[in-house]
Amino acid sequence: MKIICDRTLLANAVTGVSKAVTQRSSIPVLEGILLKADGFQLTLTGYDLEMGITTSIEANVLSPGETVLSARLLGDMVRHLSSDEVEITVSETNNATIKGGITEYNNIVCMNPGDFPELPKPGADQTLNLDTATLREMVETTLYAVSIDDKKPAHTGELFVIEPEQLTVVALDGFRLAIIKKPVKAAKEINIIIPAKTIGEVIKLFTNDDEVIHIAANRRFVVFSSQTYTVISRLIEGDFLDYKRVLPEGWRTRVTLDVRDFTNAIERASLIITERLKNPLRVTFDEKITVRCQTTLGKVVDELDAKLEGEPVEIGFNNRYLLDALRYSHSGRLVFEMNGPLSPVKVLPEDGGDFLFLVLPVRFKND
Repeated sequence: MKIICDRTLLANAVTGVSKAVTQRSSIPVLEGILLKADGFQLTLTGYDLEMGITTSIEANVLSPGETVLSARLLGDMVRHLSSDEVEITVSETNNATIKGGITEYNNIVCMNPGDFPELPKPGADQTLNLDTATLREMVETTLYAVSIDDKKPAHTGELFVIEPEQLTVVALDGFRLAIIKKPVKAAKEINIIIPAKTIGEVIKLFTNDDEVIHIAANRRFVVFSSQTYTVISRLIEGDFLDYKRVLPEGWRTRVTLDVRDFTNAIERASLIITERLKNPLRVTFDEKITVRCQTTLGKVVDELDAKLEGEPVEIGFNNRYLLDALRYSHSGRLVFEMNGPLSPVKVLPEDGGDFLFLVLPVRFKND
């Protein structure tokens, strides 16, 4: 195999597919990238047995062939070359030479491409097309609430509820819940749970907001593809919580507040909270919002304006969970709907937008 290609294109491609490369594995070939040179292009593939990423770049293929090179080593070498072009040659003894300008790396050990696991053929049907900006917004608004507890594997991913006219994305971890809905035109109806790692990498790979992402899915696999990358991933099996049943109906207290003001107050109060001193915030919703907290480091009281409807109420919050809801709302003003000090708190956009967050309160020790 012998190819010549643009160094920047190759460096970017290696970085992209490396997201699906195992850092340390008992199977050495999983630490590598499969390179296939054919026609006028070089195709790169990374695969960790759960997620596979493939992309192709233009290349002058002087001699077709395939090989597997260490992802870390290939990436480092290509990035540090000073030339605009890279020449990669693989000998019959399966050693590579990587050359750029006056710099040349010789006798780079390659791995046998025959040992590289074949990507699954999911046979997934085309499900819907979605523009990159919409998918990124939906994921970035909800991904913070995904569980990191493997005891409930289904909750370590995001639930995609795909309906003919609507896509709903849901994430939860037992302490908070995030939901966002968007109108779509889907070819079929299906509920799938996508691993958090997969969907997080997808929104990093597909960066062109004008690009359309084609999503194909069945009960076992999901495939995201565009002109630049193809990502295939196994889905998480299991039952996702029936999130509609946990959403409170109605409210006894409704408060409209400024997100920046509330965020600043929570951050100020959080200065006396540490990993060891995890006391909850006491937040009183009245004609004004009062934020209190006390730890062995000290005591803080803060206050901000708000618009109250209904009954005043005091609720305990984990400061980090509350801050996450505020930050990932990407809103200027929010509505908090409450049904008492121990009921889940609904967080909604003031303008009646398309997301809903749920934050569970913290019970005070003296309650």
